[in-house]
Order: sequence, then C-alpha cells, then structure tokens
Amino acid sequence: MHAALNQNLFLIKEHAGIFKAANNYDVFDPASGAKLIECREPNLGFFTKLFRFTDYKRMTPFEVVLTDPDGRRVLTVRRGVSLFLSKVEVLDGSGRLVGGFKQKLFSIGGAFRVLDARDNEVCVLKGKWTSWEFKFLRGEKELAVVSKKWNGLGRELFTSADNYVLSIGDRVPADDDVRILIMAAVMCIDMVLKE
Repeated sequence: MHAALNQNLFLIKEHAGIFKAANNYDVFDPASGAKLIECREPNLGFFTKLFRFTDYKRMTPFEVVLTDPDGRRVLTVRRGVSLFLSKVEVLDGSGRLVGGFKQKLFSIGGAFRVLDARDNEVCVLKGKWTSWEFKFLRGEKELAVVSKKWNGLGRELFTSADNYVLSIGDRVPADDDVRILIMAAVMCIDMVLKE
C-alpha cells in the first residue's frame, strides 16, 4: 500500500472545467498543502467522452487511475457500462483486486456496499439526501466521513468543480486494504451517486 494512504485527513479537489468529459482530481494533505495523489481518467474513448455530455453520463464506463506525484500507481477504480446499478472494481498499485462497490437499490441520499475481493461486505457508504455528507459505517461504527467543502456560489454555478474533505478514523489501521477502498469510494461518489 502506498504510504500516502496511511494519513487520516485528505482534501480532494476536482479540476474546474466548464465543458469537461474526464474526472480529474488532486488529493492534498490539508496540514501541509502538499499534493499526495493525482487522479486522472487517461483512457477515455471517443464515445464515452460524447456520452459524458448527455443524460447518459451516469451510465458511462470509467477507469480512474490514482498516482503519486512521481507517477507511481496508487490504485485504480474502474467500472463498465452501468444500466441500472453500478458495480465498481478497485485494484491496488500492483494491479491486485482489493474489492469494489455495489450500489444499493433503494437508498435515500445514495448508498453503496463496500466489498473486499471475495465480495464480503467491509462497510457501507451512506449519504444524506438533504446534504452532501457521506459516512463509511461498519455496523454502527463510523470508519470515515466525506463532506463537501463549499467554494462559493460563482465557482459552484459556472464550473463542475467540487472539493471534498475525507477524514478516516483511527480505528482503521495503517496499511489496511479498507483505506484503499475508502479512497476509491470517494472518487466514485460523484460519478456513481451525485452526477
């Protein structure tokens, strides 16, 4: 596991853009301001780009590659075409399947199950329909929280940029695959639940 994922607090900034097909984010250490991870969609096909500007955007496939600033792969998040409910795969930096997500059918505010490589539920990501806040829960225990950091009305209205704060609790041990799954899930919230 990449050392950057052992931190407990992250600021995720989406790249601003008026007309953009790719999902591009940078992950920073809020304390130092140092860039920890770059998230890009390097392999977008022509038709995927085209459909990203239509009502079918939530159905398009994606492959988001997270690398450190030196270009070393941290993890990959990918999904094929999604007609009804999303099934997303997560691979670590060496290409090993760590787990994935399955979207829940009936959830108010959005939710998906976070699964390990054997399809066992690790935790559940649940959102509130009244706000932009998501929690990773294992039973009643909170593992992590994702909240949207508002940038002001002008930026929100005229671009598609979002900023998020991810806080991982101390109960998630360092070098645990759950950290990879939580970071991957944050990259998917916008594409799977909120677009």
